Amino acid sequence: MATVPESVARLLEVALVGDLTVVDATGRPITYPLIPLWDGEKVYLTSSTLFSRKLEHIKGDPRVSLSITDPVATGGRLDRATIQGDARIIDADPHGGWERLLPIWEKKEPSIVLFLKARVALPLFFERALIELTPRRVLYWPDGSAASVPTVTVAGEEAA
Repeated sequence: MATVPESVARLLEVALVGDLTVVDATGRPITYPLIPLWDGEKVYLTSSTLFSRKLEHIKGDPRVSLSITDPVATGGRLDRATIQGDARIIDADPHGGWERLLPIWEKKEPSIVLFLKARVALPLFFERALIELTPRRVLYWPDGSAASVPTVTVAGEEAA
């Protein structure tokens, strides 16, 4: 099976913001708004490496959740999804390792090109790590109502 249902893949392709929830060292969940980048198999997010607590939290506990719930950030779509999975930090090349996602990022957010042109003026913004999220369980609400029962897809299983 695909790592996420087609309806969720389409949602990821348009979402400008997703809420990434990580677990800190005390077990407390902490949520960060980030741009989700979907490559057809995994979800990628980027983070500045400078003083990044989220990267430290993920290194301590790779269990994460990404929720796409804001209709403004999805072009008016009302459906919503939560993707639970395992995150891995890719930070071997903070200067340019993330650039392989530029085609996906630029398609979603064309203004990244303007930031790239100002790279010299904003050098710390471009010291980035990738957060690679491998979906394990996906909850999907086609009508957007959290009061309804979601469709649940578990990696390796059919939708329930």
